[in-house]
Amino acid sequence: MTHPLPSHLTGTGLTLRPFTPADKPLIARALSDTEIIRWAIGAHLHPLPAGERAAQWLHTRLTAWADGIPHFAIADPDTNALTGYIGLRRIHNGNAEVGSWIAPWARGRGLAANALLTAAGWALTPTALGGMGLHRIALHHSTDNPASCTVAAKAGLQLEGTLRQATTDHTGTRYDSHIHARLATDPDPRKRVPTTPRPKPWDDR
Repeated sequence: MTHPLPSHLTGTGLTLRPFTPADKPLIARALSDTEIIRWAIGAHLHPLPAGERAAQWLHTRLTAWADGIPHFAIADPDTNALTGYIGLRRIHNGNAEVGSWIAPWARGRGLAANALLTAAGWALTPTALGGMGLHRIALHHSTDNPASCTVAAKAGLQLEGTLRQATTDHTGTRYDSHIHARLATDPDPRKRVPTTPRPKPWDDR
């Protein structure tokens, strides 16, 4: 089912927007990160050189967007530069799963939770009010990645249980997986996640 996609969504400390070909250099840089390689990209991309890996990854997201499937670039609201990714997949019968990553140069600002809060809030909003009209958004993550539990909780996705050996990393090693979800009938989180101010260009912290 094709859904009308927004030109952008605004969250605390971020903008969600479509990817563009100009994002490719920063995508290549991000997809070289150890944690993103471990958890967030398909095994078929791992053997490729960085440039080819980024090109294929980006092509898939651009094609999905053209088909009405929301794969957002998380971008700096001031410069529009890429800081991460969040997208929906397995969209069926009012349900969807969410996947995301934050680029290593943008971590520590609360962007992961704010991006999830923003994307899920839009996706669970009725179509008559400009949303996607979904009923349930789910997030699966390895129990070896506990930071995702914190992100999910801050974005209003409740922990529902543990799936035994349901997640694999890029080596094929299996891990137990937590599943979190938020329903359209759940109360919205009461406040957005605080975001750490970005350092000034001359601040080397």
